[in-house]
Amino acid sequence: MQTSLRKIGNSRGVLIPAALLAACEIGDIVEMHVENNRIIIEPIAPQHRPGWFTDYQAEQDADVLADLKETAIEQDDWQW
Repeated sequence: MQTSLRKIGNSRGVLIPAALLAACEIGDIVEMHVENNRIIIEPIAPQHRPGWFTDYQAEQDADVLADLKETAIEQDDWQW
């Protein structure tokens, strides 16, 4: 496929057809680099577990020892 460069401000751009983007599984963000005088455009791998902490709300841990009763033996053995 042949296309032309378009002037965009001080830069130049290329329109990439949707079918080509879909075939290469390219989303909104890409990595570009030069290799042997060629411009390589690659999709960036998706995040692992996207949205993992999106709805996270800090919760306070329950005091699991609050309901325990000390025995007489424990009271004698421990000094705080």
